[in-house]
Amino acid sequence: MKTLLWLDDVRDPLKDDWLVFSPISQPFKTVWVKSYQEFVDWIKKSGLPDAICFDHDLADTHYQPAKHWDPKHPDHEPMDYNLWEKGQAFKEKTGMDCAKWLVEYCLDNSIALPPYNIQSANPAGKANIDGLLKSFKQSV
Repeated sequence: MKTLLWLDDVRDPLKDDWLVFSPISQPFKTVWVKSYQEFVDWIKKSGLPDAICFDHDLADTHYQPAKHWDPKHPDHEPMDYNLWEKGQAFKEKTGMDCAKWLVEYCLDNSIALPPYNIQSANPAGKANIDGLLKSFKQSV
């Protein structure tokens, strides 16, 4: 059976029709990982899945502290990532970090990137992940 690796700290892939984001069709087994480390550890142990769904913001720290983060609320605000330039780095890695690691893993092991999609509500984060992965696919 095929496997979909679902990277998201909040969205349960088996609820609320989130699996519409899957780049592969059913049947497949869904493995839910919620952090960069879980993502890396799962792939190191199991190898590449048949497909991956990415979230960008993998912790509440990636959202403005004055707002309560709710993925279904239209007014949640992604964190200002320009803070990185001012030395205020975040402790939790993002889905972009996972995508970067995945590219290196594929290069190091001479394997193709699996089909992917991005369910992130962060438009800039989504565009960054998609841009990186599309660029990698075009370069190999």
